[in-house]
Amino acid sequence: MLTINKLYEHLNWANKRILQTLESVEHDPTQNHNQDLMKTIELFAHILQAEQVWLARLQGKASTRTRIWPEADLAICTKLVIENATKYDTYLTTLLNKDIDSLISYTNQSGVPFETSIRDILTHVALHGQYHRGQINAKLRSIGAEPASVDYIVFVR
Repeated sequence: MLTINKLYEHLNWANKRILQTLESVEHDPTQNHNQDLMKTIELFAHILQAEQVWLARLQGKASTRTRIWPEADLAICTKLVIENATKYDTYLTTLLNKDIDSLISYTNQSGVPFETSIRDILTHVALHGQYHRGQINAKLRSIGAEPASVDYIVFVR
């Protein structure tokens, strides 16, 4: 559990850094990068919404009606960053070591049923976010913005 907890500390830290970076990028109506910036924000919203979907599944709740590619703005992202950090912290605090390899039954967004261990779901969520944060940083660089440093080693230093 120590590794999982550390991954989620990193996830929350990285989400906050991406949010701060996106907030710092100016919206200039005379620039052509606004559409790219909006797509980048939507990608960030996807990370955050997917975190919500997976937490619902871990809690035995239905998630098939939740859009994993929502239209969103930075205000919605800010709300989700805070909410997700709190909810995952609560979930991880109550999760017992003996339950980490228990299987969770859920249905994906396409209605297909699956069973996956809690450990594998939590690992997936952490890796999924990091993958997309890398894409966000590439998009930020392409519009001339400074990417957020979200590497794990930067976090632990």
